[in-house]
Amino acid sequence: MVLKLYGGSRSTCTRRVAMVLKEKNVPFEFVAVDYKKGESKVAAYLEKQPFGQVPYIDDDGFVLFESRAIARYIALKYRDQGTPLVPDPADLRAVARFEQAASIETSNFDEFAHGLAVEKVFKPMRGGTTNEANVEYLAATFDAKLNGYEAILSKQKYLAGDEFTLADLFHLPYGAMLKQLDYGYLEDFGRRPNLARWWKDIASRPSWQAVKEKVE
Repeated sequence: MVLKLYGGSRSTCTRRVAMVLKEKNVPFEFVAVDYKKGESKVAAYLEKQPFGQVPYIDDDGFVLFESRAIARYIALKYRDQGTPLVPDPADLRAVARFEQAASIETSNFDEFAHGLAVEKVFKPMRGGTTNEANVEYLAATFDAKLNGYEAILSKQKYLAGDEFTLADLFHLPYGAMLKQLDYGYLEDFGRRPNLARWWKDIASRPSWQAVKEKVE
């Protein structure tokens, strides 16, 4: 049975999972969920994803939600094919560095990039009003956080070392949205050349190019 990915075609989290599937060369069937029409809130969907969010996968009867958890599952299950996105579990130091890098993304990137997207994209889309004071705080704090990225990337190619991992991949959906919002922090060669080099590298990956507009 082919793995099924249930999600929104332009959902950031759905695209995160689709990228991993493409990096690992895993065939999958995409099942579009129109959450604007409430399809993620019906009883049958909530049985699979109790929070009514996207995405989730059905891998021959094994149902899993939360995009980062799905990504780890796929990377481990298909460890021997495609891009090795997680380190060898036996290499404890490599695993620790990977988990450190993954934590950097959730603690020092996603909170602020997602927050800016909420204020500048999602609130207006839903008829709400952007909180400009919050935007100012998020933008200033996020800009300062990226100094840490520059320091790390001045010593190694990727966040967990010299190999591309899920920790790098996780940045792409919201990082690309920042560019659309005219927050060009990730591409400023003058201020942070190592960060800019890293972003250019990961944003050029074929897996991201395949899903950056939408999952099909």
